[in-house]
Amino acid sequence: MKCCIALFVFFAYTAAQSQQLYVTKGKIEYEKVINTYKILEENFTGSDNTVWADAFKKNLSKTASSYYDLYFDNNRSMYKPGREVAVSQRPPDWVNGQANDNIVFNDLARQTTTSQKHVYEDTYLLQDSLRTLNWKISNDTRTIAGFECRKATAVMMDSVFVVAFFTEQILCTSGPEGFNGLPGMILGIAIPRLHTTWYATKMELKELKETEWAAPKKGKPTNNTQLEQKLKVLMKDWGGRNPQRTLWQIMI
Repeated sequence: MKCCIALFVFFAYTAAQSQQLYVTKGKIEYEKVINTYKILEENFTGSDNTVWADAFKKNLSKTASSYYDLYFDNNRSMYKPGREVAVSQRPPDWVNGQANDNIVFNDLARQTTTSQKHVYEDTYLLQDSLRTLNWKISNDTRTIAGFECRKATAVMMDSVFVVAFFTEQILCTSGPEGFNGLPGMILGIAIPRLHTTWYATKMELKELKETEWAAPKKGKPTNNTQLEQKLKVLMKDWGGRNPQRTLWQIMI
């Protein structure tokens, strides 16, 4: 019996890869990659700081990775931290920013989202409507995790350019972090101003039990607008060389 089940999963997945099947539920792993050198160069600008930047680079890899899992079905998705990586591969806190262990639950049928974000010493529980971006879809394509994806672009928070790649083979209209709203699953996100990308590494035909579908519940209740306004007020006291980037990292 186990052999039959394994064969069924293999052939179902192979069919999906060859566009013979639309995927309605499963688990996607995303690798988040941050260019640490680029962030160093931004933080240590000017000739007086070049020595400091070069010294830091000697102790850091050019990029740092972390992993996240997205579970989905037709009407829901849940994004949360995935497998651990070696300490040497993790982004330093000052590079990765805040809210790097987000849990995001999207109810696509109700068009609502609930997310848990740790920001410095506080935990916030954001309950809001799904983010709406004015996506522009192009004819450019690329293959990610075995799925053919189309390219789309948008601007968030007035000035942050976002590049997305989505596949219509996966029917759920969600994606990593708070990104959604394209006609299929978002398997890739690039945000040049954050020097950060999220790309799917694999998709598994894995189904959550109904009892495991639960939105996060911990944190100070708020919504996206209220949190952004609060953080803008507090930014003057944060310290650091690029508080605007920290705000973007939190609010994605």
